Amino acid sequence: MIGYNENEGNHIYYVYIITNPYRSTFYIGMTNNLGERLRQHKENIDKGEKTFAAKYNLKHLVYYEKFTWVQNAIAREKELKGWRREKKLDLIRAFNDNFEFLEDRFLKNR
Repeated sequence: MIGYNENEGNHIYYVYIITNPYRSTFYIGMTNNLGERLRQHKENIDKGEKTFAAKYNLKHLVYYEKFTWVQNAIAREKELKGWRREKKLDLIRAFNDNFEFLEDRFLKNR
């Protein structure tokens, strides 16, 4: 097969939604290392960076999906970003009905 690589697709990619402590603003992103990306969001806030996530204190994970193909993760991220707020809230509630902060699943204590 032309272009076939048996190692393709053996990675994990995450589409995720983070929020602030009041759960009032959301950020949707995609990464291949969710723990590291969550650390970066927190560091940007601590440093006073001017990113969207830092500006709105977005560092608490409330939703994530796993993918093995980067193309699927990118497509899903774009899809979710196009949704209206109420549809995003329904998605989060279906996955995490109490809107718990889930970042401890991915952050290791250092």
